[in-house]
This record gives sequence, structure tokens and C-alpha cells, in this order.
Amino acid sequence: MGVFLFFVLCSLMGSVASGKEIMLEPDRPFLRVKLFDRAELECCYKNGPTNVTWVNRFSHSGQMYPVNQSEEVFQHYSESNGKQCGFLILKNVKLWDTGMYQCHFHDIKVYTHGTYLQVFKPIEKTINLSESTKNKILTAEGVLLLLCVVIPSASLLFKSKKQKKLEMKKMKQEEENIYQGLNLEDCCSTYDQIERSQGQSQYQDVCTAMEEREEILEKP
Repeated sequence: MGVFLFFVLCSLMGSVASGKEIMLEPDRPFLRVKLFDRAELECCYKNGPTNVTWVNRFSHSGQMYPVNQSEEVFQHYSESNGKQCGFLILKNVKLWDTGMYQCHFHDIKVYTHGTYLQVFKPIEKTINLSESTKNKILTAEGVLLLLCVVIPSASLLFKSKKQKKLEMKKMKQEEENIYQGLNLEDCCSTYDQIERSQGQSQYQDVCTAMEEREEILEKP
């Protein structure tokens, strides 16, 4: 019994010591890869074990699973200058490969910070146009835009000129109607009557003055 407790305590102390010794390097937090492209993930640390297992925490379920290796998914390990790194290679990523990837150290039950891998599907072009065709389309759009500005302006200018001509014509017709409404014979007869009345009144005044003078002279 004492020997068993001794081994348990030694293993716990070794785990604590190992946990204190390992130094995790910062992982790349985010990696975005196009569908069917190659993705490379890494986790680096110092003073850690070499038996590293990659795990994936899927975004849709939140559960963690070990990454199954195959011809398209494999991992390798490297060490240089006291820095150890574990690599996970996905040669042909799929949409369901999206998730959080972490390195797991079984001996000390430690996980690295992890990298979130996002696999996206690019938008497919419905029409594949060359640069020259695009330039022609842009030129045509510019010409159409210019016509949309020039044609309404010219139409408004033409309407304003036409309206001005109609107003001038209307004013001229009104003046002609005013002159046509006057009778020249009536105007002449009225003028003659005025002249005659003025002449008769002058003669009457002279005759009256002479008669008054004769009356004065006849009185003794």
C-alpha cells in the first residue's frame, strides 16, 4: 500500500513539474482558406513532450474530437534551437473542416491556445469578362450617362424657347387687335367736330364782344 501511494505521489509531482516546465508559444489565432486549398496549422512550445495529438473542436457542435490522419490529413514534428513545433497539414480542405484546432499533450493534460480554421467557398463568376470588354462596358455606361444628362437639358431649353416665341406671337396679335378695333373714319369725324366746336365758340365770343361795344356807344 505504501509503495502504491509513493508511485502515485511521484507521478503527480512529475506531472506538476512537467506542467510548470512547458512554455507554450502563441498560436496563430485565425486562418482562412479557400475550399479545396491546402491548410497548414502549427503549435509551438518549449520543454514539452514530443507526443502531440491534434484535436478539433467543431464550430457547429462544440465537441472536441481527435483529428484522424489520412493521405490528405497528416502531421509532423520539428525541433530547432530548443523550440518544438507540431504541424498539421490538410492538403484538400472541405467545408466541414472548419473549427478550432489545438495541440493536446496527453502526459500533462495541456492544450495549446489553438487556431480557428475557416474554410470558405468563393463566389463563382456568372460571366467571365476580359479587361477590354469591361472597359468597353464602362465607356458605354459613361456615354449613356452623358446622354441622360444632355437630352433632358436640351429638351427643356427647346421648350423654353418655344414658349417664349408663343408669348411674343400672342403679344403681337393683341396689339393688332387693338388697332383693328379702332375706326379711322369715326376718329376723323370726331376730330372735325372738336375743331368746329372750338372755331364756332371763338367766333361767338368775338360777335358778343362787338355787340356789347355798340350798346355802350349808343347810350348817351
